[in-house]
Amino acid sequence: MRDSTVGRRPGLAAVVLYLLLWSLSTFYLYRAGADWSFPILSLGIFGIGLSGLAWLLTRKSKAPAVPVGRPSVELSALLIYLLFYAFVVLGWALGAVKAAVPAGQAQEIAVLALKLLVHVAAPLGLLWLLRAPIRAMFDTGLSRPGFWPTLLVIGGILIGLLAVVSPSLGQIAALHLSPPAVGLGIFGAFVWIALEAGLCEEFLFRAALQSRFSAVLKSPVAAVVATSILFALAHAPGLYLRGTPETDGWSTDPVQVAAFTIASLSPISILFGLLWARTRSLLLVVLLHACVDVLPFTAEFVKTWS
Repeated sequence: MRDSTVGRRPGLAAVVLYLLLWSLSTFYLYRAGADWSFPILSLGIFGIGLSGLAWLLTRKSKAPAVPVGRPSVELSALLIYLLFYAFVVLGWALGAVKAAVPAGQAQEIAVLALKLLVHVAAPLGLLWLLRAPIRAMFDTGLSRPGFWPTLLVIGGILIGLLAVVSPSLGQIAALHLSPPAVGLGIFGAFVWIALEAGLCEEFLFRAALQSRFSAVLKSPVAAVVATSILFALAHAPGLYLRGTPETDGWSTDPVQVAAFTIASLSPISILFGLLWARTRSLLLVVLLHACVDVLPFTAEFVKTWS
């Protein structure tokens, strides 16, 4: 996603349509009496602030294109699979696994195995059957300019932000662990969440889906927008079907749930979509995704595995 592409008509049209959709979703939340302040923070912090910083940090990165053999065929297959993923996996299968396996280590392993299957193995197998090029999707990008500055700066900001806005530090402190045990717990939680959330979601939505959108739409900007909207909406069935009144964004109104996912989650996806488009580094977006979730997940991880 070079600077020259931003001015192209498909990219500009996609940005305008995205802002319109985000605004309508946020307004719907306001009219419904739901929380509409977090979507504004999400767009400001992730969609604008951190995305702008990521753009600057990756300005020297010369990311190679991800080869796509048959763009329309591969994208159509992935979109059909995404319907299965959203309604069957997130809407039913995850809840079924948690109900069938007792809470604890066995359940965590079962959930991780299911997520790796449906987010990585299944779409990878689908693309393999379509004879799509595979190897480039797993490019680490370690040697390209911008990898380490982006990881350290954006990762540090994400961890610091979550330390401030989430109760995670208090939850960790309540465990009364020694400093080495805290460090070990955070490290273990980081590795686990990098696999369960980072690798799973970023491979499916970035390496697989966004790459095909980019090839079909001929616009990396439009691909980021399209993928981010689908990333948000894919979470709506699971939130609506498995959520409770205590779950952020849940409602008996399915339109309100969809509006919440678009308004709140799509700006975060914009950040990761931009990073993928600029660097083509699956490792980078996986590690940064883990930076978002590691502190809120650490106390739960320690309780489960200690």
